[in-house]
Amino acid sequence: MRVVVITPPEPVVSLKEAKDHLRVRHSAEDALITGMVAAATQLLDGPGGDFGRALGVQTLEARFGVSAFGSSLRLPYPPLIEILSISYLDRSDQTVTADLVDFIVDGAELAPAGSTFAWEGGSLRSDAVRIRYRAGYPDNTSGAEPVSTLPAAVRAAILLMVGDLYRNRDTVTPVQAISIPMSTTVDRLLEPLRVYAR
Repeated sequence: MRVVVITPPEPVVSLKEAKDHLRVRHSAEDALITGMVAAATQLLDGPGGDFGRALGVQTLEARFGVSAFGSSLRLPYPPLIEILSISYLDRSDQTVTADLVDFIVDGAELAPAGSTFAWEGGSLRSDAVRIRYRAGYPDNTSGAEPVSTLPAAVRAAILLMVGDLYRNRDTVTPVQAISIPMSTTVDRLLEPLRVYAR
């Protein structure tokens, strides 16, 4: 299965949050800090990251062959917000859109509703089936101020990485040629939430 980003996420940590964490009160390094937040987030987020989760709300498309979709399929990069579309390529490589009512979603699991759905005349290509969906941690907008549902441990890990990048702008120290590792606290914060490939 291959997953591509259709609509990238907005930043999950704001410039203000990062500057507050770093105790930076000027704007001279805003572009630098914004880049550090983006780099730390990209290290973790979605298909390009190594965390196995979608952090910011984004639109993803899982592409796989017909044979890969048995009785159910777990969509990668949780948390799943909603399925947007399910389509497949026919033998002429024309897109056929399936009706979403023919499928059941349970958490991140997607399964045909009953045994009636079939990939009629589906292509044998390895990317014939395409499931487009939204994933990530949305803002809870029920109150006066939107509140992010991003786990606090993930936010703290990103801020720790930004702090490391800000204070250690080179990979070696000028006094001794030793490597500066990223904080082990980051790994400990993320480990309980990390999704491993099956």
